[in-house]
Amino acid sequence: MNTTTLTLEGSRRYASPGAFNWIFALLVLAGTAFAFQRYNASMDVYEKAILIGAAPVMIALGWFWGALRLLGLAVGAATLLAIGLYNRHLDGFGADLAQADNVFLLKYFLSSQSAILWMSVLFFMSTIFYWIGFFVRADDNTAQRIGSRMAWAAVFMALVGTMVRWFESHQIAPDIGHIPVSNLYEVFVLFCWMTALFYLYFEQHYRTRALGAFVMLVVSAAVGFLLWYTVVREAHEIQPLVPALQSWWMKLHVPANFIGYGTFALAAMVAFAYLIKQQASETRWYKLAPLWLLGVVLCFEPIVFRQGASSTSTAYWMVYFGISALIVAGILMARRRIAARLPAFELLDDVMYKSIAVGFAFFTVATILGAFWAAEAWGGYWSWDPKETWALIVWLNYAAWLHMRLMKGLRGVPSAWWALVGLAVTTFAFLGVNMFLSGLHSYGEL
Repeated sequence: MNTTTLTLEGSRRYASPGAFNWIFALLVLAGTAFAFQRYNASMDVYEKAILIGAAPVMIALGWFWGALRLLGLAVGAATLLAIGLYNRHLDGFGADLAQADNVFLLKYFLSSQSAILWMSVLFFMSTIFYWIGFFVRADDNTAQRIGSRMAWAAVFMALVGTMVRWFESHQIAPDIGHIPVSNLYEVFVLFCWMTALFYLYFEQHYRTRALGAFVMLVVSAAVGFLLWYTVVREAHEIQPLVPALQSWWMKLHVPANFIGYGTFALAAMVAFAYLIKQQASETRWYKLAPLWLLGVVLCFEPIVFRQGASSTSTAYWMVYFGISALIVAGILMARRRIAARLPAFELLDDVMYKSIAVGFAFFTVATILGAFWAAEAWGGYWSWDPKETWALIVWLNYAAWLHMRLMKGLRGVPSAWWALVGLAVTTFAFLGVNMFLSGLHSYGEL
């Protein structure tokens, strides 16, 4: 009876959108029209098509998930405020980027670098509060509720930073402006907010915040890399695009790719939670494989990045190593208490499956788009470049996972282990290829 009632209520909601849905749609269309009217002279035909196509997609997403309406409007308002603050001393078109150091709101909140630093702090704090939630009274979910709100705030600041950075790049010089998905700094920001946003949807859909502690671990690890990369490589500086990236295909291929990366990472952390719950009562230490695996992953990363690094970089990764070891030890010692707060196995399995299914769909689209981009840039759809080869390995890995689930009923511990190992494969395809192998994609090396 409850299921029928929910189905009928859902049907009525989508059949007859409320007033706020229509207001949201009108605001999106008005913003699109304004952007087209003001900036169409600077866009080619492909960029115009993307802008026009983005409006109905945004409206549909806002109608599907109401939280995106408020997020989208808030990000739009904050971005327009930042643009207004950059322009306020000018009479015509353009911006004074020096205002980022002179105007209070830009200096501390709304310039791209300030917003992304806020994103980093908020993701770290969100992770801490999510984990605190495991160690308070069972009926007190205040800490995890705060963690969830901080995750939303971090996503908001990440999106504001991304949009303002896009604007800033166009103000430096006409040939420098580009969508901020072109280097490791920018795509790590993309990975952080996209992974968190997908998790927040599942959190709201399944009405449980317990998985936030696990998902935010991988987001915080990405933030840790981002901060190191910012300090050591000064990666936050906006640079002109290399010739291979000067293509409108980049605007489609990279976001689609990172939806795949983000949801695969989300599925892996849910799989990790599944294995902890399954082995909660295990007393033989050598059987606690998932926890040891996490320790190896967290502790191996600093060793890799220390190669040829400066003393400052070495010290940073040693601190990272120490924090990682403490996290692993803490989870190991508190595994029974943590497992008691986790959702049922069925829910964990369902989130894992849906995350991989969504990621696989977008990763497939990204791979096809990448082939078209390769044909335009290098004259061939496929060249067995190391990046392309490892992208194919990632695709085959998750295609096999989905096949085994749908055709053979793969469930439980084997599927969780497979999803967890899949994260290692995906990480190597994302970072390892750039670090250890050379090829046509070497412009993304560390």
